[in-house]
Amino acid sequence: MNLQVVRVEVQDYVAVVTLDNPPVNALDRRMHEDVALAFDTLGDREDTRCIVLTGAGKHFSAGAEIKQRASHAWEPGEIWQHSRRTRECFHSIVECRKPVVAALHGATLGAGLALAASSDILVCAEDTMLGLPEIDVGLLGGARHAMRLFGHSKLRRLMLTGQRLTGAELYRLGVVEACVPPAQLMDAAMEVARTIAAKSPIATVMAKEALNLIEEMSLRDGYRFEQNFTAAIRETEDAREAMRAFGEKRAPVFKGR
Repeated sequence: MNLQVVRVEVQDYVAVVTLDNPPVNALDRRMHEDVALAFDTLGDREDTRCIVLTGAGKHFSAGAEIKQRASHAWEPGEIWQHSRRTRECFHSIVECRKPVVAALHGATLGAGLALAASSDILVCAEDTMLGLPEIDVGLLGGARHAMRLFGHSKLRRLMLTGQRLTGAELYRLGVVEACVPPAQLMDAAMEVARTIAAKSPIATVMAKEALNLIEEMSLRDGYRFEQNFTAAIRETEDAREAMRAFGEKRAPVFKGR
């Protein structure tokens, strides 16, 4: 992968994707393109079963590159191209075939919140500060992504006031699975990722696809859709191995078939 502001490392079926655009991992055009390329590629790689997304330095991502926008003269059609790249950046995470664990720390604002909300499982450090500051910087957006994390009143307060939430508050609200000291963040994220990576890769891919598709379905339609996946996975070698291992009281050995 030809990446400039994103780093990718893969070991033992877990990929770590690190945003590396100092000083605050702001999302500019290069970041949009690198993130999309990284997740599209890892989604197809057989050596990757789960992905951890985090940020280099003190912050996960402080959001869009505001300083560049303030002095930029938009050419005809340019804003629509920018909007399309931004959408695809986030959806490359949502639509990635492999589960994504976001490890949040420091500023996780605006577009940084959207990156987090596009992930499957969230853990955070105690120093995390998450919010939607757009109303204070001449922008809008991010509420639909935040809707995946927050209820009605809290979402609207975040959007309309620019309120920022600490890691402890995110944990209290049930938005993140763990809130730990910064030095323990990656250990917490990797523990979740390794647990997922130990499962059948066929099962995790199908489970994420089902979760994405049923998110906006009715209860009846969603469960009926899941039943189709249940019928399909029963025909795989991994499913038969899981059942044998359960009966024999041993750890399964999955082959991804």
